[in-house]
Amino acid sequence: MHTADGSCCGHDHSHGPKHIYVYSPSGAVRDKAAFKRGIKRLEALGHEVEVDADALSSHLRFAGDDTTRLAAIHRAAASGADVALVSRGGYGLTRILPGIKYKTVAKAIAKGTQFVGLSDFTAFQLAMLAQTGATTWAGPALNADFGVDTKHGEEVDDIMLDCFADLLSGQGEGAGWQMPKLGELPNGKPQLKDFYVPGAATLWGGNLAVLVSLLGTPYMPQIEGGILFIEDVGEHPYKIERMLTQLLLAGVLAKQKAIVFGQFTEFKLGAHDKGFKLQTVIDWLRMQVKRPVLQGLPFGHVPTKVLLPVGAQVSLSVEGREALIYWGHTH
Repeated sequence: MHTADGSCCGHDHSHGPKHIYVYSPSGAVRDKAAFKRGIKRLEALGHEVEVDADALSSHLRFAGDDTTRLAAIHRAAASGADVALVSRGGYGLTRILPGIKYKTVAKAIAKGTQFVGLSDFTAFQLAMLAQTGATTWAGPALNADFGVDTKHGEEVDDIMLDCFADLLSGQGEGAGWQMPKLGELPNGKPQLKDFYVPGAATLWGGNLAVLVSLLGTPYMPQIEGGILFIEDVGEHPYKIERMLTQLLLAGVLAKQKAIVFGQFTEFKLGAHDKGFKLQTVIDWLRMQVKRPVLQGLPFGHVPTKVLLPVGAQVSLSVEGREALIYWGHTH
């Protein structure tokens, strides 16, 4: 648990309590214990946590029917909270995108409510960006990140907590990471050279499957000269390649200044693959696009995750294996 004076990790967490609104716009919360642990953990950090009236509702696989979940989004926007935090992802946001009052949510964001989440939440984030240009945050969810069971050896990730604290205090400036060692591509060319993208690039992306599902709709941002980051869970590398091919053939990838791979997890290779793996896909993509393709971004369905401002103007630099996305102060 982080202490206010920073003695636990060297960071100052004395920015005061924040109002966090927890709601469920996607899948139903099945793990009620994790939900309760997440609430208690945020409260133990000193924050005021407000739980939406339908946060634990259930209809089929969803956290309430479509009308219920739309109302929850709009209550989050009206809450005046510092952060509107999703309980979990799953599925359900794409089917209610036409019903979201985008201007209303954008006004709440302009007044200081930061909408945070990942996975299925990508649909909301990209729709907000396409419809209004508003910035949201790719980051943790209540259950998976704050609701871990420490009694059974799990730990709340310190990097995630630090990044979340930086968001709350308005001190977030960027995210840096070390990429894996890179050799040559199958064509003999180096995989990546040092480069720099100045701060006029729109950072966007999120869950790859959700992003691809928005192609051809009014909720797909038309970003040129952007930095696209992607992650996914439970998708075999050939499916990842198929989705990337769709983005490639649709002309989306050629318009970006860089493509950044986050974490792709929980898939299983089979005997039929014969050496076809995720790195195969990344190497293939590097030979298809005349854009830098980075990997290793600590974001996705993993405990260690940074927070990323979806829709913000950012800079990107790569020197050797060191990569840095930075956006300066958020307030």
